[in-house]
Amino acid sequence: MNHFEFSLLTLLGAIVAGLLGSLTGLGGGVVITPMLTLLFGVDIRYAIGASLVTVIATSSGAAAAYVKEGFTNIRVGMFLEVATTFGALIGAGLAGIISPHVIAVIFGLVLIYSSIATLNPPAEIADGTPSDPLAQKLRLGNTYPTAGGKKTYSVHKVGTGFSLMTFAGVLSGLLGIGSGALKVLAMDRLMRLPFKVSTTTSNFMIGVTAAASAGVYLHRGYIDPALAFPIMLGTLGGATFGSRVLPKTRNKTLRILFSIVIFGLAAEMIYNGLAGKL
Repeated sequence: MNHFEFSLLTLLGAIVAGLLGSLTGLGGGVVITPMLTLLFGVDIRYAIGASLVTVIATSSGAAAAYVKEGFTNIRVGMFLEVATTFGALIGAGLAGIISPHVIAVIFGLVLIYSSIATLNPPAEIADGTPSDPLAQKLRLGNTYPTAGGKKTYSVHKVGTGFSLMTFAGVLSGLLGIGSGALKVLAMDRLMRLPFKVSTTTSNFMIGVTAAASAGVYLHRGYIDPALAFPIMLGTLGGATFGSRVLPKTRNKTLRILFSIVIFGLAAEMIYNGLAGKL
């Protein structure tokens, strides 16, 4: 395989990754890292570096459109970014010290639970139910567009969600993924944000999280521009297209797609962790 064929194939794979990352809030890294390491034999450190660039592109491509359409909760995203950025710096630092295969197995088990839990959404909180005191103080509650007009929602369990975001940030920096699965699940199941708000706010957040750890990988020489550039372009295109599709997609469809993607990721992470390939 020559350089042109390699770049073309990674570009096509990145388009799919960007589309899935945009629709589910996971970030394209969940597809890019396994694709590069398993299909193309790229060293895991360089795959993680390219994956982090991919996550930034996914967030950049979709976040602006979601903010404009009124889905993204910017206040929630900025508040939780404090935790994820701190965690990402810790994870990126640990990546140069320990092998991530043990964490990959643990993460895979968490994702299997997440995949099953997503198909059984929490009971709807009645409209008008007040947010938690901390959420009220930070004015985290907001509205989002629906077919019947704007709908108001409350925000709950802010402290627990903040703690989980720190762990999500560590995984992002260590494994080169947006860790959107944990972010979406935390906002959807714990903080009780509507699912579309959770996925779009996750997209808004993952770029900042990835940028924090990408700086560490760049300093260590693990980001190869020749590898990252076609992936970044493909992911950006896929994410932009996904942002146009999401408003027309039903929540149930998104939940099913989300579950399928993260269950496949879980199996991949567990297999590679046990095989010592990460």
